[in-house]
Amino acid sequence: MRPILYLFCVAVMAVTACGSQSGKESSRATDAMDTTKGIYPVMTFEKESHNFGNVEEGEQVEYSFKFTNTGKRDLLITKAEASCGCTVPEWPKEPLKPGESGYMKVKFDSKGRPEGYTEKELYIQANTDPPMINGPKIQCVIVAKK
Repeated sequence: MRPILYLFCVAVMAVTACGSQSGKESSRATDAMDTTKGIYPVMTFEKESHNFGNVEEGEQVEYSFKFTNTGKRDLLITKAEASCGCTVPEWPKEPLKPGESGYMKVKFDSKGRPEGYTEKELYIQANTDPPMINGPKIQCVIVAKK
């Protein structure tokens, strides 16, 4: 009976020792990730969505989303696109310094779109972490021409 109890105690100590060691390593890895996170630009939008309300089929509408570089490095947007070709974003091509703001203009063309609710999201590629950002959304209800 004693050898079984002895083996059980040794196994418990080994598991406990291994568990505490892996916790230290993952803590160090998390600390390293936290320190690199602060070196990237951060694109912060003032508004996450804009609803145009009712839009007559064939009508073109636009909205400008204000954003600020809240990171510590210059922000450079390399690409922006929408979930559909009916939505076209325009963005500043020059880098924005930390604290500076800019606008992402979004044009939506409802020509040929089916009646009813629609929502389009922007996808932005920039020198951020992660490099692909799910940006703001536009929403509307497309109604038939009068």
